[in-house]
Amino acid sequence: MRATIEVRGLRKSFGPTLALDGMTFTVAPGQVTGFIGPNGAGKTTTMRVILGLDAPDAGTALVGGQPYATLRRPLTCLGSLLDAAALQPSRTGRNHLLWLAHSQGLDAGRVDAALVQSGLDKAARRRAGGYSLGMRQRLGIAAALLGDPPAVMLDEPFNGMDPEGIIWMRGLLRSLAAAGRAVLVSSHLMSELEGTADHLVIVGRGKVIADTPTRDLLAAVSGDRVTLRTSAPDRAAVALARAGATTSTDGTEVTVSGLAPEKVVLLLGESAVPFSEVSAHHASLEEAYLELTRDAVEYRAESSAGGSR
Repeated sequence: MRATIEVRGLRKSFGPTLALDGMTFTVAPGQVTGFIGPNGAGKTTTMRVILGLDAPDAGTALVGGQPYATLRRPLTCLGSLLDAAALQPSRTGRNHLLWLAHSQGLDAGRVDAALVQSGLDKAARRRAGGYSLGMRQRLGIAAALLGDPPAVMLDEPFNGMDPEGIIWMRGLLRSLAAAGRAVLVSSHLMSELEGTADHLVIVGRGKVIADTPTRDLLAAVSGDRVTLRTSAPDRAAVALARAGATTSTDGTEVTVSGLAPEKVVLLLGESAVPFSEVSAHHASLEEAYLELTRDAVEYRAESSAGGSR
């Protein structure tokens, strides 16, 4: 079974605050979709609407073509993690999952399988109240996987994870997508999504700013820039400017726009300018994200260069 998460024209206000302003995107099966944006952009509200926890003022959110609230056994259609603290601390991890399984008509075999899949099987009989944040995240992920759903939605799943846990999480997300599941992941850790997400939905002020394959976004932001390392940045800038390039210098690193790497090498050689590296600029996801969301950040600290007022 394959399922798609479809969000169409969602609008939602909380009093005078417009949280969602026509939010529209699709999470396709077989890939990890990163859901990113500044604080207050509407990510969590969108996820709550998908799960039927908040009612939209307009628009629809469907899982496999149906509203979540109408699904007979919802955990077998969409597994989700919104709040790792949403558990009964006196219950063991396994009993917490058994309670959820019973509500969905699932047997204990699914509980044990989810515990193994989340790496929590050795701590399953400990009280959940004594779990670390990373372990609570794993328990929440086990709950999301309990019904072996074709779609999975996780809000900030990397929170509280140690380095080993982050590596495990990356592998889990990739394996879920490889199995044909639709995977939606909200995260503020750009470095983790850059190597994990196939597709990105970037939002700001309640609407979609970009909906694109990750590789296409990075290529577009990288542009035609070239990074040059040289002990003579001023001479390099003069030689390249004669050919119509624009440059910016930061110490021994020069960023060049308007020329291919091969042309930069040729011009530097003709002008006898020494250099140690010439390479096409590859933008990071963080760079691309900051570029796209520059005007969508609700709270921004004043630059230290501006002093205090």
